[in-house]
Amino acid sequence: MNAQERSIARLQFQNKIFKANGQAFEDIFTQTMYYAHPGFQAIKPWGNIGDRKNDGYIKSEGTYFQVYAPEEITKSYVELVKKINRDFSGLIEQWSPVDNFYFVVNDKYNGVNADCEQIIQGLKETHNLRDAKILNAKDLENTIFSLEDDQIFSIIGYLPDPSNLKNVDFSILNEVISYIMELPIDNNKEYRITLPDLDEKIQFNGLSDVTAEYLYNGLLKVVYLEEFLSNNSNFVADSLRDKLSEIYHQEKERYVADELFWNIVNRLSPKVQQVYQTTVIIIMSKYFETCDIFEEPIKEGEE
Repeated sequence: MNAQERSIARLQFQNKIFKANGQAFEDIFTQTMYYAHPGFQAIKPWGNIGDRKNDGYIKSEGTYFQVYAPEEITKSYVELVKKINRDFSGLIEQWSPVDNFYFVVNDKYNGVNADCEQIIQGLKETHNLRDAKILNAKDLENTIFSLEDDQIFSIIGYLPDPSNLKNVDFSILNEVISYIMELPIDNNKEYRITLPDLDEKIQFNGLSDVTAEYLYNGLLKVVYLEEFLSNNSNFVADSLRDKLSEIYHQEKERYVADELFWNIVNRLSPKVQQVYQTTVIIIMSKYFETCDIFEEPIKEGEE
């Protein structure tokens, strides 16, 4: 698949995830695991004995999976916390040896709260497991898109012809911009951030004090971008980084310093309007810091 086809496939997968509650999500997980891990065996509930707290396992590895897909994850955290402990307790009573435990939850790209992460790590330490993790929609997406194309299509369905979808925007960049723009202002007084020192790089690239201020203001809000990327697949982060790098290398052939910076801003903005431009600068500030755009200062002894 090329980049556009992959973007369409990702949207199809996400639509399935957003609609998949209960057994529908478990079916997606099971089909994915059969392709990704040939030794995987699903366990279906049977009569009054159920599945004995095991939705699937890889016997040779001592790896067990339990799947949970509530309709509304943000309203189910109390039950989620209880279920992790309850299911693991039932699992170790009836299956052995348990070396790795993965609790698979359809978080619908919202992430899970800290309590769940602490509980799963507590189980790992208490029971001396090799590994224990919560796997969510992002992790399942990463696994699916590591498969062969025909396997991906068998899970998500075949793609429509992109030429028939001319009015649909499949841009990862615009998806990120829309996400950040729709967030409310965070007025949490306990929030703290330590800004990196970018002055040397700013000066090396000939950027003005005004542009530097925009970059530092953008860094204050990079936490929103990081949250979005943490709840989405590697494809999203890679595509976003590659898009900014591509535009930067195109524009630096013609422009330098502030002119280069603002031409990139306008290239990336869906509209040349302040609300879009300030959001784009948040994204640019992250990749300015990580050196994916603009040049790194040459240190003494380097060529």
